[in-house]
Amino acid sequence: MNGRAFALAEAAEALVGARFRLHGRDPRTGLDCIGVLATAMAGIGRPVAVPNGYALRLADLAAFRPLAARFGFAEAVGDILPGDVLMFAVGPVQFHLAVAARDGLLVHAHAGLRRVVLGPAGADWRPAGHWRLLEQD
Repeated sequence: MNGRAFALAEAAEALVGARFRLHGRDPRTGLDCIGVLATAMAGIGRPVAVPNGYALRLADLAAFRPLAARFGFAEAVGDILPGDVLMFAVGPVQFHLAVAARDGLLVHAHAGLRRVVLGPAGADWRPAGHWRLLEQD
């Protein structure tokens, strides 16, 4: 197993319970799904500059896909492993990022519950992307 990816999963799990805030980048004041990923990446010593100011609704992921490679991720296929980053279509024009955790669960910022949670994917979430963190020195 990829040690950095597993560390990413642990760093994401440490954020469970943080408040939700759209465009949030600080666990003390609130995180959104991209904030969870950015904070977890910083937690493993790989800070990334993530987009901000985006709308809650988004029709096209084209602008987000190139960011994965820039942040050290490669597209993945097959089994989902702890530390993998997943994109889901959760509505007609709404996408959501989650970090895979242990036992098949996900860490994500839940707008409805107003906090970062550890749990399964929503029953109606459709996979839209799957990336794995590459090992780096």
